[in-house]
Amino acid sequence: MGLSKTEHFTGEQLELAEMAKALAHPARIAILQYLIWTNACVCGDIVDALPLAQSTVSQHLKELKKVGLLKGEIDGTSVCYCIDPIVWKKTEAVFSVFFAQLKNGCDDCC
Repeated sequence: MGLSKTEHFTGEQLELAEMAKALAHPARIAILQYLIWTNACVCGDIVDALPLAQSTVSQHLKELKKVGLLKGEIDGTSVCYCIDPIVWKKTEAVFSVFFAQLKNGCDDCC
């Protein structure tokens, strides 16, 4: 979406769209699941756990970090990643509010 068009949307809509975009790739879901299952900060193990090249994993980590779902610490020559629990809860809340907007379903519409 062009930058000039974003002015027509609310901050909540833009935030939800950014979060959805970050979650919209199966590799990113796999990375998040791996971090949840390991329940630890992980460095090079992410690349070993996925059938993707190092550069591809790095790009997906960058996208997740851009929206704040991941935080990372530099440890020597590597970066260790883990889920940011504050942003994770905020993301959960934003999606919950979005999905809760449909209160009575659409049983009568189509």
